[in-house]
Amino acid sequence: MYVAGSIIVFILLISLLASLASPVKPVQLASILFVKVIVGAFFLFLLNSFSGDYGLHVPINLITSTIAGVLGLAGVAALAVIQLWIL
Repeated sequence: MYVAGSIIVFILLISLLASLASPVKPVQLASILFVKVIVGAFFLFLLNSFSGDYGLHVPINLITSTIAGVLGLAGVAALAVIQLWIL
């Protein structure tokens, strides 16, 4: 539970620093982050669709979608490795 909270705080701090340092408006940054979360959820859906036969299932929620959206395919691979070997 503490890990999930620390990940959320970390993502919020990174987004806050990015909004202060960039010339992009905060509303535009929030919309970009929202699109990335949707894309991350789609990546996870594809992963779950194709890896169901192998027993791999990564839950699709706000935290995993954010990780997959911000980090891209590397984030999806990291979540799959975490699911297989750690959990």
